[in-house]
Amino acid sequence: MNPLVDPFGRAITYIRVSVTDRCDFRCVYCMSEDMTFLPKQDLLSLEELDRLCSAFVRLGTRKIRVTGGEPLVRRGVMTLFRSLSRHIGAGALDELTVTTNGSQLARYAQELRDCGVERVNVSLDSLNPERFRKLTRWGDFAQVMKGIDAADAAGLKIKINAVALKGVNDEEAPEMIAWAHGRGFDLTFIEVMPLGDVAEARFDQYLPLTELRAQLSRRYTLAPSTHASGGPARYFDIAETGGRLGFITPLTHNFCESCNRVRVTCTGTLYMCLGQDDAADLREPLRRSESDSPLETAIRAAIARKPKGHDFLIERTESHASTRRHMSVTGG
Repeated sequence: MNPLVDPFGRAITYIRVSVTDRCDFRCVYCMSEDMTFLPKQDLLSLEELDRLCSAFVRLGTRKIRVTGGEPLVRRGVMTLFRSLSRHIGAGALDELTVTTNGSQLARYAQELRDCGVERVNVSLDSLNPERFRKLTRWGDFAQVMKGIDAADAAGLKIKINAVALKGVNDEEAPEMIAWAHGRGFDLTFIEVMPLGDVAEARFDQYLPLTELRAQLSRRYTLAPSTHASGGPARYFDIAETGGRLGFITPLTHNFCESCNRVRVTCTGTLYMCLGQDDAADLREPLRRSESDSPLETAIRAAIARKPKGHDFLIERTESHASTRRHMSVTGG
């Protein structure tokens, strides 16, 4: 079967699939505190998500990342992981992984490992419990630390993702590097992305990672790493810690030229680009026929429209969102 290749010759081998738009945190850069979530009947069932992911695997997908919202709050979600793990066993899928806020990891870490998940990304923006609570609004720092410990004990490789927020957590960067690398975890800093309207001003949150990298270069020896995760991060090895540090820079230096990924929401909407509004409905062809032929046709037609890159922009204007969708809707 012909693999998925977009109009710019990029093979699409990586899908990020959201299983829910709901989350047990309300991070200040991600969503409003009084979010209105989708009616549960609008969501694809876990069986439909499995069928959709399996269609992508047949079309050449080698990596699936399960996202949310917070994916581990979806009831019965482990049945999806168990089902998708068959593609790893068959050699059709290289990696099944998850991005989580860590709140449910103490409960699910070992089961994830048993399902063939080898690594997890944990979103953690501060090691200061008070600041963590303020950033997440509802998050329990001790519970997240317990979850990280459980994931580590289960043998999962852990990457910490931290959104860099100007004047909020940027001073913590050396402490986070020391903690993460001291525990053998990779750490990646991410620029705040202009997705959805939130109470905070995007411009005031935004810290160009070129500035953070310059600050860290005065303290550490950063050497470009040969490591590639299949995602958008650019990695550096830090001589002083022996660890790896990543930067995801959708604004100061976009990563579109090597984009190999698309996102599917929990309602079956396929977004070919995180920063564009063009989308394709996969739920309708999924439910129209027991055959996957209409679904695969719809996927191929959508990839044929994948744009060259995104249009992320942060300005001090009335609107601070490049798209109206919140990140929790698109899939983290």
